[in-house]
Amino acid sequence: MITLQNVVKAYSTGAPALNDISLQIDAGEFVFIVGDSGSGKSTLIKLLLRELLPTSGKIVVNDMDVAALRHRQIPKYRRSLGVVFQDFRLLKDRNVYENVAFAQRIVQTPNKQIKKNVPSILSTVGLAGKYKARPRQLSGGEQQRVALARALVNNPPILLADEPTGNLDPKNSWEIMKLLEEINARGTTVLVVTHNREIVNAMKKRVITMNKGVIVSDEKEGTYIDEI
Repeated sequence: MITLQNVVKAYSTGAPALNDISLQIDAGEFVFIVGDSGSGKSTLIKLLLRELLPTSGKIVVNDMDVAALRHRQIPKYRRSLGVVFQDFRLLKDRNVYENVAFAQRIVQTPNKQIKKNVPSILSTVGLAGKYKARPRQLSGGEQQRVALARALVNNPPILLADEPTGNLDPKNSWEIMKLLEEINARGTTVLVVTHNREIVNAMKKRVITMNKGVIVSDEKEGTYIDEI
């Protein structure tokens, strides 16, 4: 599902952000990416989203060579990925229903299908009764659930979650992680970047640890490694 072969990403300011990274994530896996600030996690996510290009090496996602994509192909490629960020990134002037429906309208889903899909995914994330609410009327946990619904409504095969619990209290953090686990159980490949040691240690998923641009550990049922 995701393959990186000898990927290097160097910036003009000095040492490479990623240094000869090779990695394979199979369909249906749930993977944590952990590491201190500056370890290369954010650069990795940006490469997967095709916001950056590798200096060298190859990135293949869903059988597509990401670096080889033409400019006009990039929006379609990104729509094949569900993405959730720490800061929710909701449309503040639209209600919950419209925030989720927006993702469907971008891919030109017929209105009849939108009216079925949006309530269904809102029910999945536990927000069936909040469809008329604006983001400012929701708690942080509820806003992240809306962001998750929006990421999933087009049924992407891969979900990238970049610090999805970073702005949430422990209770809401666990609820979001349980939702991600349920989504993964349905077949979606889930990749989560996080600093949350408690969640990583409790969930016993595959854990890839990065440090200074390299992978220093890749454990099938791993834990959060504080120091390398």
